Amino acid sequence: MNSAKLSANRARQILAAAGKARILVVGDVMLDQFIWGGVSRISPEAPVPVVDFLRESFMPGGAANVSRNLADLQVPTEIFGATGNDEAARKLQQLLAGQNIGCAGLIKNASRHTSIKTRIVAHQQQVVRVDRETRAHLDSQTTKRLLSVIKSKLDQTDAVIVGDYGKGVVTQGLLDELKLLCRERGIWLSLDPKPIHHLNLGNLSLITPNRKEAFELADFPDDTRNENPLADKNLQLVAEKLLAELRPAALLITLGELGMLLCQRGQKPFHIPTVAQEVFDVSGAGDTVIATFTLAIAAGASPGEAAILSNHAAGIVVGKVGTATTTPEELIKSFQRR
Repeated sequence: MNSAKLSANRARQILAAAGKARILVVGDVMLDQFIWGGVSRISPEAPVPVVDFLRESFMPGGAANVSRNLADLQVPTEIFGATGNDEAARKLQQLLAGQNIGCAGLIKNASRHTSIKTRIVAHQQQVVRVDRETRAHLDSQTTKRLLSVIKSKLDQTDAVIVGDYGKGVVTQGLLDELKLLCRERGIWLSLDPKPIHHLNLGNLSLITPNRKEAFELADFPDDTRNENPLADKNLQLVAEKLLAELRPAALLITLGELGMLLCQRGQKPFHIPTVAQEVFDVSGAGDTVIATFTLAIAAGASPGEAAILSNHAAGIVVGKVGTATTTPEELIKSFQRR
């Protein structure tokens, strides 16, 4: 039975236990570049704002941001994926090492470009994003090398998170082998899906689609919406279909301003309303959700407790500008305010 409550003291216990767990992150890593400036005029060349440059900053993105979320919550973590042999890869590795994230599992491939997402932000608002990346599937030789490194680390691992952002690292072959390796060892395996891939997502521990992705995975039209997710018949049908067909231990559908819906076979859906007080930037919020839910499970929390904890974490990061994370102290304070 899911509990609708989680005390600050219980949250503190979960976070303390998570600090003794070990979680691996596998998937598409990126470098997030932010160009910060201000706008005071429109270009005479085209009806677009002219951004006066103030500064730039870099952060780990994609699956690397999942590992950053874990590290900032004091969870030992390592990242596994593929980069190019370029300056962006070196910058990304430097950032990860600076946050005590193990990055020996990042395999350089000279035929690829490290994914860079450049966001231009003016007056706290994103103006435009420029993507530079390789989207082709990872070649079989590099995939084998990646799986070999992952396998060597699994015996000391409590959970694995797969971050699929459609950049070619997460293939069916990689996912099938990860499912087999984790099942043999009883390791929790979480994945944030990209329905455009049409991967077989059956028998994972956790799937965390947003509403749009859930409907796409179920091949169901999203032509109605109810402010009460528990009364949203189409959403309930989608959840039932995904549980029946994919059989995850837990299905967590994120619903933006409506919070989250936790679904498990044989249990009634559990709606968690959002606790976000202000929303400045939703970039990376899904990374925070899957990282926090998984660390809670690794720490011995129930799925209901994990969902509540991840909902609070998401509520914190959307109130920050840029690809943000949260800390144990911020999370505990979030419960103390309720």
